[in-house]
Amino acid sequence: MRTVLMVAEKPSLAQSIAKILSRGNMSSRKGLNGVCSVHEYTGSFMGQSAHFKMTSVCGHVMTLDFIGKYNSWDKVDPAELFSKAPTEKKEANPKLTVVKFLQVEGRGCDCIVLWLDCDKEGENICFEVLDAVLPVMNKPRGTERTIFRAKFSSITDTDICNAMNHLGEPNRNEALSVDARQELDLRIGCAFTRFQTKYFQGKYGNLDSSLISFGPCQTPTLGFCVERHDKIQSFKPETYWVLQAKVNPEKESSLTLDWDRVRVFDREVAQMFLNITKMAKEAKVESVTKKEKVKQRPLALNTVEMLRVASAALGMGPQHAMQIAERLYTQGYISYPRTETTHYPENFDLKGCLRQQANNPYWAETVKALLSEGINRPRKGHDAGDHPPITPMRAATEGELGGDGWRLYEYITRHFIATVSADCKYLQTTIAFSIGPERFTCVGKVVTSPGFTEIMPWHSIPLEESLPHCEKGDLFPISEIKLLEKQTSPPDYLTEAELITLMEKHGIGTDASIPVHINNICQRNYVIVESGRRLKPTNLGIVLVHGYYKIDAELVLPTIRSAVEKQLNLIALGKANYHQVLEHTLDIFKRKFHYFVDSIAGMDELMEVSFSPLAATGKPLSRCGKCHRFMKYIQAKPSRLHCSHCDDTYSLPQNGTIKLYKELRCPLDDFELVLWSSGSRGKSYPLCPYCYNHPPFRDMKKGMGCNECTHPTCQHSLSMLGIGQCVECENGVLVLDSTSGPKWKMACNKCNVIVHFFENAHKVRVSAETCDLCEAALVDVDFNKAKSPLPGDETQHSGCVFCDPVFQDLVELKHAAMRHPMHRGGQGKRQGRGRGKGRRPGGRLNPKKPKDKMAALAAYFV
Repeated sequence: MRTVLMVAEKPSLAQSIAKILSRGNMSSRKGLNGVCSVHEYTGSFMGQSAHFKMTSVCGHVMTLDFIGKYNSWDKVDPAELFSKAPTEKKEANPKLTVVKFLQVEGRGCDCIVLWLDCDKEGENICFEVLDAVLPVMNKPRGTERTIFRAKFSSITDTDICNAMNHLGEPNRNEALSVDARQELDLRIGCAFTRFQTKYFQGKYGNLDSSLISFGPCQTPTLGFCVERHDKIQSFKPETYWVLQAKVNPEKESSLTLDWDRVRVFDREVAQMFLNITKMAKEAKVESVTKKEKVKQRPLALNTVEMLRVASAALGMGPQHAMQIAERLYTQGYISYPRTETTHYPENFDLKGCLRQQANNPYWAETVKALLSEGINRPRKGHDAGDHPPITPMRAATEGELGGDGWRLYEYITRHFIATVSADCKYLQTTIAFSIGPERFTCVGKVVTSPGFTEIMPWHSIPLEESLPHCEKGDLFPISEIKLLEKQTSPPDYLTEAELITLMEKHGIGTDASIPVHINNICQRNYVIVESGRRLKPTNLGIVLVHGYYKIDAELVLPTIRSAVEKQLNLIALGKANYHQVLEHTLDIFKRKFHYFVDSIAGMDELMEVSFSPLAATGKPLSRCGKCHRFMKYIQAKPSRLHCSHCDDTYSLPQNGTIKLYKELRCPLDDFELVLWSSGSRGKSYPLCPYCYNHPPFRDMKKGMGCNECTHPTCQHSLSMLGIGQCVECENGVLVLDSTSGPKWKMACNKCNVIVHFFENAHKVRVSAETCDLCEAALVDVDFNKAKSPLPGDETQHSGCVFCDPVFQDLVELKHAAMRHPMHRGGQGKRQGRGRGKGRRPGGRLNPKKPKDKMAALAAYFV
């Protein structure tokens, strides 16, 4: 019997597809990574009986990154990133060990069927899966085909079974176009981002952004927002005048007429027209025309239109809307939500999809009427050759989906029903009047057939007062004629919906990446989202765009990125060479980068006007070890210390508070220590600003505090305060927080594990001795006599935190989400981890690894 491995893009999809193909007759088990499940069943494949194993990945298996030293901002010139810096594919999420999991499940399999999402990213993941699995699969016999690709657009029985019966092959060209985009974005984005971040953060203190990023798509996206801002700022209002007339067709009713000239910008001319018309006492009907007009039903729904409506009408950001749409898709409620197509294929089962909605109370009547009277073929839209338009695939209720999920589903369903409904028809009556020599008109609309506006009432023709019945030559008395003074108004800031339209029009990003680019400019503090989901650029966003315009406008204009997107599409179609496109594009941007670096003074001039230099920002905090003057603490992102006398800047740990640490100094460089804290419930540790940026020992890396410092005698170092190896992560050491009394705690110097112990103790010290059982450092504890929990009124005790029975009830572990062997129940063993790689240089360098990770803790923490 052949074994067939099948791989989907998400665990929930794998389960749904396996359920459909096995008709619910399958067995399921967790994979070795604990996230992806494996669903097994038997059936037939290519006319032979086969054993099927259906599993999944979690999005991309691999990610592209620079190797080794090229990831360091300090060691490498950003210009090298364009060509010299080698890249490699790394596991996208090493903790999930997806590659190992796929190899374990793929070993000994004869065939593989790829059920990844059917878009370019999905094709790319297909080849990532193949790279992992093919080496361990059974070798094919002769020319036997072993790699298959399933093409599907929704998670319905019909679509999935149809895909299984018509298996194709993965598309190498589409996968290459994704590889090319990844490499271009990585090399170009990193080079510009590293240069401008280091340059400007080294000069200005109140930029309030931890990263001044550049992206080939992100920057033109920001450019659209700033362009609108500039139009608003440069707008000068103009005064204009409008002539307004009111007539009384009947005694108690009045009709407001619109002036055919619309408006004039000269006060005297307007006054002249007013004087002329005031001479007339009656308005004469010159003509009455009636026309039947049609408001067309919408085109079928694609991604961009869905995101536009979600932002404009539902108040959802594009990123959030896309996440909800993906969830609805994986649960089988809608078809694939990433599509550029607005045209249904001829064989699409429109009636079948419509029947699913026949029992929903919100639109049951409309649907039943359409099914009995016959549906209209949707309008002919654009066929991009990817997926059918976004369509509801099964019925749902508000209770099932809840909140935003229901609101988006409801819109998608209403839109679908509207596409197969009739057009809206109405009768438009236009009456032309003359008052003296001036012409006025009045327009009225009456709906004759509401059509699709019944299901989309927000598109309905507004109710208007009915126009009086009249004929040519009729005269109506004028009740009022006056001059209105008005002013032209500036445009408003771009809404997300307008920005999405501009991005689509200029070819910036894809239907999948548009939400990501908009989200990025918000997160970088380049724009802020105001009411009505309008995007207002910040000072930083404005200065950056103006700077790019000043140096090289093509960096911010959509033209060059649009050209690159066209080249990438040609790769996907097999009409362009991957290596040539990559080389040509990188060469253009490399030249632009060198010119940008040479001309950075132009952008710097704009920065000087808007932002304060480092020396003028922040407040004095701790003393510099070189000049012994106070350094200033700059709180704005990224928080850092700056010595204006030495002109040096020292980065600090982010997302916490920084304060002076008892005016103590580092024994190596004489800098005053500072204390970083993430709050009373979090962890805190002291650090030397100089050592944090310039590691003093070989086994230390940049960004390490005193709790990771291997200094042999400093009272704040890991060597003096380390207690034992972390209960959760492989490399962490639990270090005493000597500032935490009287609520004492020790915290891991790598992860977020915190152990609370010895509350209300007067003093806690780490001893030079170690535990015989687990090799952790012993702890000396002094309690106040009144609050001592020790037996026999004792106030002092020395022992191991993990193994000493006296300390058993005084130790409490805190962790956000513990998943650990110690939760399996106490096994009574007194074994434990050692203290990591030598708490003191003179101690044991390679302590024996215990059989069970921190099993000694089980007795205390369970």
